[in-house]
Amino acid sequence: MIKSLLIANRGEIACRIIRTARAMGIRTIAVYSDADSKALHVRQADEAIHIGLSPANESYLVGAKIIAAAKESGAEAIHPGYGFLSENADFAQSVIDAGLIWVGPKPHSIRAMGLKDAAKILMQEAGVPVTPGYIGDNQEPQYLAKQADEIGYPVLIKAIAGGGGKGMRKVDNPADFADSLTSCQREAKASFGNDIVLIEKWIESPRHIEVQIFGDSHGNVVHLFERDCSLQRRHQKVIEEAPAPGMDEATREAVCGAAVRAAQAVDYEGAGTVEFIADGSDGLKADKIWFMEMNTRLQVEHPVTEEITSVDLVEWQLRVASGEEIPLRQDELSINGHAIEARLYAEDPANGFLPSTGMLDEFWIAKSNRRDGENRIDTGVEKSSEISPYYDPMIAKLIVKRNNRASAAKALAQKLGHSYCWPVKWNSKFLRNLVQHAEFLLGNIDTGFIEKYKEDVIPSNEPTSELLQAAATLFAARASGIAVIDNLDDTVEDWIEQSSSGFRLNSERKKPLVKLDHEGVTYTVELEGTSIWDLPNAKFVDGGIFAHDHAGRSGFFIEYKANKEAAGTASDGAILSPMPGKIIAVDISEGDSVTKGQKLLTLEAMKMEHSLTAPFDGIVSSLNAALDAQVQVDALLAQIDAEA
Repeated sequence: MIKSLLIANRGEIACRIIRTARAMGIRTIAVYSDADSKALHVRQADEAIHIGLSPANESYLVGAKIIAAAKESGAEAIHPGYGFLSENADFAQSVIDAGLIWVGPKPHSIRAMGLKDAAKILMQEAGVPVTPGYIGDNQEPQYLAKQADEIGYPVLIKAIAGGGGKGMRKVDNPADFADSLTSCQREAKASFGNDIVLIEKWIESPRHIEVQIFGDSHGNVVHLFERDCSLQRRHQKVIEEAPAPGMDEATREAVCGAAVRAAQAVDYEGAGTVEFIADGSDGLKADKIWFMEMNTRLQVEHPVTEEITSVDLVEWQLRVASGEEIPLRQDELSINGHAIEARLYAEDPANGFLPSTGMLDEFWIAKSNRRDGENRIDTGVEKSSEISPYYDPMIAKLIVKRNNRASAAKALAQKLGHSYCWPVKWNSKFLRNLVQHAEFLLGNIDTGFIEKYKEDVIPSNEPTSELLQAAATLFAARASGIAVIDNLDDTVEDWIEQSSSGFRLNSERKKPLVKLDHEGVTYTVELEGTSIWDLPNAKFVDGGIFAHDHAGRSGFFIEYKANKEAAGTASDGAILSPMPGKIIAVDISEGDSVTKGQKLLTLEAMKMEHSLTAPFDGIVSSLNAALDAQVQVDALLAQIDAEA
């Protein structure tokens, strides 16, 4: 058995691997960049080694530094986690060549599945059904456009080296093909160093079904059943569950059998996931499920499989990498209950899902108790941690397991509603809305679910009257000299003195008015004389009041006074950078005429592209953005003046 393990990753997955390794008596070594010097995974490991500057391409993506750290620490093995170098066959080979144990599949297996075009051909030869489309060397835009025409729109452009939702674009009509191809290739080149693409037929009512497989060096391969990852935004999974709703035993046997054949075709060892796309327009049918790709690593959503099978997949990885056989045979594996995972991201759903960065001054995720069943929290942060702009914006994963799907969804919604985060924004209310939606509860899901029901599931950033009342009441009860608007010219102190015990604010005179500010909007709140104890939670924080309730409306920061002008709003035509990032496209020049909604610039931040658009028809009076320039939050990138 491996005695010491270096984890070539960070955040949530590094903490997850450390947890299992420690339980197995394995010494753990963390690596960290400048940005992660105080990170949770660094403190949890037995040893930690600095490997470079904050950008991933100067730290976590530099294989030589990671191998050097393993040598320095005396580690026997390297676990890559997911992302970064986890599916880099050259890095895997370098680890082996350095005399270290690689906790993952053989390099040739990674290569075989690493390029989607070659993988699809290999799968066809192994008898695994594949999606109709074009795979070929001719990458001329005109030729690819012709192939798309022949396949029939809508089509999906997919980078052959892509993954994690990167390098993928759905195209609905020929007029958009050229721009989508350019954007897809640019993203693929930046993310994977390879801009070759394939074209696939877009499946209507598509469901994303994937199968967890596991192989060892003794020729054994098993599956651990399927997961449904259909709830996605921009090809990024947000809710995952196991087993897949509506999956009958015959279809399960067919798709899981195909996944095992796929793994056997590449002599697979370790944990892997075979991903399929299903036409869900008439339920799940074996003849309407096709191979998409294989991820030769542990998946972000692996906890739902662990919960329904009672298997620790990281433990299996470490045992198999040590030369042991898979601990269980296929007939010893079974499904028990239903598990759902929600990915909590540092982003603002009400503002176009823009990533959010900064310190977690307030952070709480509701935990399980003996009475309400099994809940699991996988995270790499805690209160006072920093969400950095350099890496993926995931804060945590909340996983709930219950006896059935309905109970799991209900419990997950409750836990999300009792969790909060501030001042970093997150998507908890969005996730809660998803798992409470009537169509989700019926199992009527596909990859277009979020777009179809966006009006139902994307929350507003406007605080409720209850939250405003809570903040105003707390403010008044503890004001003591802080200005309050009162048309009767009462002081706060006099007003509070009239209230009864427990701060039940009952006055026979007219009710005072308190002016509050939330994200540049001024609210004048008439105090209702409600007991503080009957209101949602609110407390004083630096510069204002933090208020949240138990309906998922968490993270409302309310200032005492509306004394700040909102700079760079859409009304004044200032185009500001919403976050630190890199300018990767400039589509305008000074003096250009633009129309409302027209794309002006593209910013890359937190591994995602963000288009900045014109707020109204006008003229570009100034342009301060240059291609490849690094910009800070609120930097003035352009000025649009309304046409006279």
